[in-house]
Amino acid sequence: MTDRPNGLTYAQAGVDIDAGNELIERIKPFAKATRRPGAEAALGGFGALFDLKAAGYSDPLLVTTTDGVGTKLKIAIETGRHDTVGIDLVAMCVNDLLAQGAEPLLFLDYFATGKLNVDEAARVIAGIAEGCKQAGAALVGGETAEMPGLYGEGDYDLAGFSIGAVERGAVLPRLDDQQAGDVLVALGSSGPHSNGYSLVRRIVERSGLSWDAPAPFAEGRSLAEALMAPTKIYVRSVLPQIKAGRIKGLAHITGGGLVENPPRAIAKGLVARFDWDAWSLPPVFAWLQEAGGVAESEMRRTFNCGVGLVLIVAPQDLPEVLDGLLAAGEDAFVCGELAAA
Repeated sequence: MTDRPNGLTYAQAGVDIDAGNELIERIKPFAKATRRPGAEAALGGFGALFDLKAAGYSDPLLVTTTDGVGTKLKIAIETGRHDTVGIDLVAMCVNDLLAQGAEPLLFLDYFATGKLNVDEAARVIAGIAEGCKQAGAALVGGETAEMPGLYGEGDYDLAGFSIGAVERGAVLPRLDDQQAGDVLVALGSSGPHSNGYSLVRRIVERSGLSWDAPAPFAEGRSLAEALMAPTKIYVRSVLPQIKAGRIKGLAHITGGGLVENPPRAIAKGLVARFDWDAWSLPPVFAWLQEAGGVAESEMRRTFNCGVGLVLIVAPQDLPEVLDGLLAAGEDAFVCGELAAA
């Protein structure tokens, strides 16, 4: 193949292969730190292998999830806070795996941008690795796409993909086992998590506050810092309860809030009856509601309102479940029960 004088290069078109290779080298230690039984986390190949036997499974089903971070990324981009959106990305996927009773095993990410900033991308992926460590999942690969002309300057987007496993007889929800009188157990959230941020950003705009202004609801923190609190990952506290057979169903409270998510984990003929007085609206949500003039019904179908997960538990198992969750550091409390529809 002969060189052509004045020929264009990929770099001149806006794609820097060398920057992509530098990023891979930068993030290899992050992936290595997420190794777990069954997976050797190494980047650079065309695929990743996982040994389910080495992970302790005998008759497993694989469960897959995918998600993103949504417009919470806009705050990260506008404020330069790139260190925790990777945790959000992992959390949105692995908490969904829990809803099927599955243990997270593998994670892959997709990072897309107009022009690759290696330092910025490395910070994002370091957050992904931290999320994987919290979830016990191996970061086994991903894709970095540099697409000039498709994204604005400084913009990027994230997608995550997770694979988990559950023994064939332990899949959630256990719809046939649910009955009226089963207890709803709430696990506290760390804030809005990764949902409702298009509304959050409109409320902040209406408030007239800058991102570096003191947060009206969190003393000693800026507004951006408080609203960028990463999504909580519940794997280490909840998975033991699932494996002990004490959980009949689990709802991850994401888009749709407390209105639309619990029914996805509940058998036909039953409904969730929430005790809305069982907890106080955390300060961040109280501020969002007040500053935005948001109706109660809109709050409940947009935000988690302080509840990241809802578990369905038989009354006789409630003491052990609450003791275990509280010992694991969760803010766990009874928030209602199942009732006949």
